[in-house]
Amino acid sequence: MMFLQSFSWFLATLSRSISVCTPSQDQFDNLEKHTQWGIDVLEKYIKFVKERTEIELSYAKQLRNLSKKYQPKKNSKEEEEYRYTSTRAFLATLNEMNDYAGQHEVISENMTSLITGELTRYVQELKQERKSHFHDGRKAQQHLETCWKQLEASKRRFERDCKEADRAQQYFEKMDADINVTKADVEKARQQAQLRHQMAEESKAEYSSTLQKFNSEQHDHYYTHIPNIFQKIQEMEERRIVRIGESMKTFAEVDRQVIPIIGKCLDEITKAAESIDHKNDSQLVIEAFKSGFEPPGDVEFEDFTQPMKRTVSESSLSNSRGDGKSEPKFGGKSKGKLWPFIKKNKGAGPEDFSNLPPEQRRKKLQQKVDELNKDIQKEMDQRDALTKMKDVYIKNPQMGDAASVDHRLAELGQNIEKLRLEVQKFEGWLAEVEGRLPMRTEQARRQSGLYEAQNTSAVNSCAQDRESPDGSYTEEQSQETEMKVPATDFDDEFDDEEPLPTIGTCKALYTFEGQNEGTISVAEGEMLYVIEEDKGDGWTRIRRNEDEEGYVPTSYVEVYLDKNAKDVYKSLQKISE
Repeated sequence: MMFLQSFSWFLATLSRSISVCTPSQDQFDNLEKHTQWGIDVLEKYIKFVKERTEIELSYAKQLRNLSKKYQPKKNSKEEEEYRYTSTRAFLATLNEMNDYAGQHEVISENMTSLITGELTRYVQELKQERKSHFHDGRKAQQHLETCWKQLEASKRRFERDCKEADRAQQYFEKMDADINVTKADVEKARQQAQLRHQMAEESKAEYSSTLQKFNSEQHDHYYTHIPNIFQKIQEMEERRIVRIGESMKTFAEVDRQVIPIIGKCLDEITKAAESIDHKNDSQLVIEAFKSGFEPPGDVEFEDFTQPMKRTVSESSLSNSRGDGKSEPKFGGKSKGKLWPFIKKNKGAGPEDFSNLPPEQRRKKLQQKVDELNKDIQKEMDQRDALTKMKDVYIKNPQMGDAASVDHRLAELGQNIEKLRLEVQKFEGWLAEVEGRLPMRTEQARRQSGLYEAQNTSAVNSCAQDRESPDGSYTEEQSQETEMKVPATDFDDEFDDEEPLPTIGTCKALYTFEGQNEGTISVAEGEMLYVIEEDKGDGWTRIRRNEDEEGYVPTSYVEVYLDKNAKDVYKSLQKISE
């Protein structure tokens, strides 16, 4: 009954005639083709999943490279930019993209282990099982064919013996009727006929036995052996179909498992974007670039019966010198001289950062103090560690010589003392900038170790001189701080310089009397050449002709920059640096 239910399609093709024995072979051929197609489908799916895992790995690698490409480089200017909330949010996005790439790697790993690896092993087992089943089927078919050949041989022998017995009987009857034949010949013919009849009976019995045996084998073949083999093949094929369905479910489940983590990565990116504070970023820019200068005072009424007076801010420097002489106008060979606020491109600035505006100078000094304090702490930590080691050596001499660390302890003590002196020096400058201490005297300069450097940094020693945007200087009058700077080769350093290239033009919006060193006078409406942009200190460097150039307040001119010339200028600056 099971065979009729499972393989009715097969029995319908079979004939119950003994002479027909090929339909089962035909069905074996069809089933063999179908099961091979099933294995091909399974291998095709394995190849599909394998290519998917390679795509996931390639995508993850590209995401990681992208994240790494835009990560800030250590000890670079980019690190300073990440104090802003917008750039910190971008950094958080890069980190989350790195985690996002990791989830695609997880997808690839899980698909490789749970699908590709498992199915590859299953295909090998399936091929072996299929080969075994079809081998058993062909063996059963060959056995049935052998039984059929035996039956045919037995049948032909029985037929031949029957014909021989019939001829022998006819010959005997003919001899017995002939009166001319001797009795001996008749007896011989009779015995021959009996022998042939006996051989025919034996052949008949053998044929009958062989026929029964064949019918039994044929019944077992078509109703037992072949149905069992076909049933196993059917079960094998059904397992293959179930297995590929389970693999497809796993394919989807592997993706589904990482969705929560990917969603968390995207939530973190959204959270980082929401943390951007434009007000905070704007305030950081203000704090970073504010100069500390106060705006110039109002210009008083000019009475030609007495010298012109101009009000100035407390943070600006007066133009009145102790000797009462006015500064010469900028011009002639002084075209390369720098105004005290402007840092020269080549060479390091002064140690006390006096070339910077007050607020920028305060920040630099505070940063230097913090760095020195960190260095002191490191040296003290090393000293404490060596002191503990020395105590251990004293208590346990076998572990080491206590005197071996004395030299290093002495070095650390000297280093700490030097660093503390440096901290005191920079804290003094910091207090000076913040207005907590009076201006240092020339004697204090000698004590701080700067006096001997005055000749080589004459311009830097004038760092207290600040020019307000209206062109005037103010100076905190103190007989102690007034110091004559001897003539040095500083000016000559610029005389032989090549003139800076022009990077644009400008138009003077107001008249400016450049009466101080490094400045140049301009008239309202005058057109001039720009050779150096405003670097954040409020001054722009311009040129009238080959012999006349200097600084004017940026607010006094309208600048028109040439982009190409500006790029060339920046390239030359980088080369000079």
